[in-house]
Amino acid sequence: MPEDSSLSKRRALTVFLERPGEEDLRVLLEKELLLLLENVGISVVGTVVQRRAAPDPAFFIGQGKAEEAALMARSLDAGVLVFDDALTPGQVLNLKKRTGLEIQDRPGVIVTIFQARAHTAEAKLQVELARCRYEVPLLKGLGQQMSRTGGGIGTRGPGETEFERHRRKLERRIRDIDKKLQVVRQRREYQRKRRSRSGFPTVALVGYTNSGKSTLLRTLSGDASILAKDQLFSTLDTAVRRVTLPGGREILMADTVGFIRKLPPALVAAFRATLEEVAAADLVLLVLEVASPDVTETLQTVQQMLFDIGAGTVPRILVLNKADLVDAVFLERIQERLVGAGETVVAVSALRGDGLDVLLRRIAARLNEKPWEESV
Repeated sequence: MPEDSSLSKRRALTVFLERPGEEDLRVLLEKELLLLLENVGISVVGTVVQRRAAPDPAFFIGQGKAEEAALMARSLDAGVLVFDDALTPGQVLNLKKRTGLEIQDRPGVIVTIFQARAHTAEAKLQVELARCRYEVPLLKGLGQQMSRTGGGIGTRGPGETEFERHRRKLERRIRDIDKKLQVVRQRREYQRKRRSRSGFPTVALVGYTNSGKSTLLRTLSGDASILAKDQLFSTLDTAVRRVTLPGGREILMADTVGFIRKLPPALVAAFRATLEEVAAADLVLLVLEVASPDVTETLQTVQQMLFDIGAGTVPRILVLNKADLVDAVFLERIQERLVGAGETVVAVSALRGDGLDVLLRRIAARLNEKPWEESV
């Protein structure tokens, strides 16, 4: 996988595989990929869509469609094809040979964004681990492909030595980072136990990236130093702050890394120590951007992620953020639908402060339904 310089300001075509019955989902993914690429300085100048039931094993979109994409890219002066799925090493190599263009995939773009957002030592270690885990399979696959082109019984192939050397280096680095992050996990576990003994229940903020979680924590805690930017994955480190509920009771509220569709498994694994904060919480605030046209699909994505990290059964409140940006009738309709599905729902504007008093009362009520001390 190329380094960050390969994702500098470039012109690109995005490539999508649209399976039968997934037309609406493809439109949502297209919008997401556009935002992802904007965050790494890539300008999207066109889109290629192939409708088929399954990816082509050799080219993902099929050889003919790949050639069509190459012609389109040249006509638009685009130097890279960005696929909205994970590609195999063989597909990357075949596509490069067939198109003569740089090939990227969605996981690689997301990992690159995480690299740009990592500032603390822990976040940098986590992202580096994800990058190494992402690259190792590619190196293995590309090394095998290069070896097969060498020919001759008993020969090693022209590219095998270099690929194998780099792969072993990455695997050693993975083991080293794993050991360091194990220390981080132990420290976090110790901190959680200390917080439990201190008498403060913990409330975790989760949600889609850029849904307003950090802004909500900054407003509720009164800590203006909390970073809250209008960009994807602005928060990679867990921020824990005290928040006072009605009546004076204090809780600890933790902000966590945001989710997105098709979040690379390597990133989920690397941020395990951070995401464990959610599974260990007494209550989850699932923050949704209610102004988003795909709020229902976003909820489903976040719900699945919560189950994947072992937090699917933690009590929760749905927080419909940015409520000031939608029509009152629409807001009431979506609230009724979610409440009808058994959810506890509060509409707020974290930026303006609307509805936060109601949210704090709901948090207090949910924590009192099952005394938090029982979960320690």
